[in-house]
Amino acid sequence: MHTVSENKCFGGMQGVYTHQSEATGCAMTFGLFLPEEAEQGPVPLLWYLSGLTCTHENAMVKAGAQQWAAEHGIALCFPDTSPRGAHVANDDAYDLGQGAGFYVNATQEPWAPHFRMWDYIADELPRIVTAAFDIDEDRQSITGHSMGGHGALTLAMLLPGRFRSVSAFAPIAQPSQSDWGRKQLTAYLGADENTWLDHDATHLMNRVGFDGDVLIDQGSDDQFLDLLRPEALAAAMAARRQPGVFRMQAGYDHSYFFVSTFMPDHIAFHAEALWR
Repeated sequence: MHTVSENKCFGGMQGVYTHQSEATGCAMTFGLFLPEEAEQGPVPLLWYLSGLTCTHENAMVKAGAQQWAAEHGIALCFPDTSPRGAHVANDDAYDLGQGAGFYVNATQEPWAPHFRMWDYIADELPRIVTAAFDIDEDRQSITGHSMGGHGALTLAMLLPGRFRSVSAFAPIAQPSQSDWGRKQLTAYLGADENTWLDHDATHLMNRVGFDGDVLIDQGSDDQFLDLLRPEALAAAMAARRQPGVFRMQAGYDHSYFFVSTFMPDHIAFHAEALWR
């Protein structure tokens, strides 16, 4: 692992690191914020998964999360959203290829050799982070925005016991029924829609739910509402009687202004579960 940068931040340290990934077969970059409590021993960790077109840097710079994480004494990890490099397959469209990994393990060409973001986030990067830094492996939670909200919800529901809480900002809630999903799942996983269902948060909510509390925030003026399909996930939560809260926030759109506004609530929500 190579250190790209480390900067003092709210009493702690915001680092950026690169490593060669076995899962994706290329160099990967991630950001990690450690609160000052990490100098005394292991701290809980909150994962933040970003959305389409983002890198590790977007949320690290725009979400304002470090201030609130420092207040609660928890670490934050900001992974990249896809494999990258000249030898990695790509597409001219913004919503496929590099920057649009959708947190799945691709099985179709030309994506299969590198687009294994499920394995990277579920297995490889957690092993690297918990081995190299003062992280309490037994205290982890996960959140994300848009495509990252989709990833956070599906990982949380399919890895029972891994995360103490899950939240999402404007998640892609039903990708199997949306143009933000059908295109990418077809490209990465093939035409058999049954193979998509483990990557559809609404389907998983109906099928297995989450073994903890859930917090979802969605802006009522989000310009991508028809693609996100939040009503499907809200209905699934209600039908399952899933413990948690789904909030429609009046007047907010899909931007990081929305994310940063409600970030304090999400950090506090996760901190309560992580320190319980």
